[in-house]
Amino acid sequence: MGMHPPRCQSPQAHSCHLLLNFGNTFWIFNGVRPTEDLLRATKIGITVNRLKTHKHPDVARLASDIVHKWRHEVNKQKTGASPVGSQRSSDSPKQTPNGMATQTSGAEASDKMSKSTVPPDKRSWKADQVNTAHTQNKTRDSCIGLLYDGLCLNSTESPRTVLQKSIEVEAAAYSVFGPETKEQYRTKIRSLYQNLRNKSNPALRVRVLSNEIAPDKFVRMTHDELKSDERREEDRKIEKENMDKAMVAKAERSISKSLQCGKCGQRKVTYTEAQTRSADEPMTLFCTCLACGKSWRQ
Repeated sequence: MGMHPPRCQSPQAHSCHLLLNFGNTFWIFNGVRPTEDLLRATKIGITVNRLKTHKHPDVARLASDIVHKWRHEVNKQKTGASPVGSQRSSDSPKQTPNGMATQTSGAEASDKMSKSTVPPDKRSWKADQVNTAHTQNKTRDSCIGLLYDGLCLNSTESPRTVLQKSIEVEAAAYSVFGPETKEQYRTKIRSLYQNLRNKSNPALRVRVLSNEIAPDKFVRMTHDELKSDERREEDRKIEKENMDKAMVAKAERSISKSLQCGKCGQRKVTYTEAQTRSADEPMTLFCTCLACGKSWRQ
């Protein structure tokens, strides 16, 4: 049975909720098991992953639950395909001194890699107890840990998934900007980490983890490309405002002795007037002090 959307949801959130419920229920009742090949072919994982950052909590929560179930099913299929002998040797009980049987640490480690027991906002590679030593190079291994800390923030993905993606991103960065002794490599890793940890851009983490942004593309993205859509829109507005100010003709500037500079106290101030607000409000003055160069508007 699907979850019923709260009455307070907007039509858009309601539609997303119904779509997620329909998709999950359709697969279950039609006997379709989500395999890795099927998820890649349909690209439905990318679509649902995007909804994990939806502004409506119920939609985001349902999307996370569906992705978790699909990932669990795929991992279960992979585990089922592993050799029986290997499974038996790693999960066989060991005798303790008191005669009690206990499972091997291999099974426990596998469980820890399948699901994090740490709150999403408190996750890190140390908290998830993952092993970042995969390159036989301390600098590169520490960079894998740094990328893990960026990718796991507020994520419900398994430690295994986050670690694998961290390894892939580091390898791509090493290929383009390495070796690890280069400042360019270390600078790029720090930049990627800071952008991943940016709380105002959670979609970036989701897009990297879902492979919507492939590792080799991710490490080549510019500072502007890494920004969220909201941040780019803010920058566009600021740029437009600055251009509007610059378009005021120099010839129209007047010198006033009644205006005083708040920085140096001089009264050598040039100004222009422009109607930046509604017609029934006073004109805006764009002022520049000839003495110290301070600019302001009033």
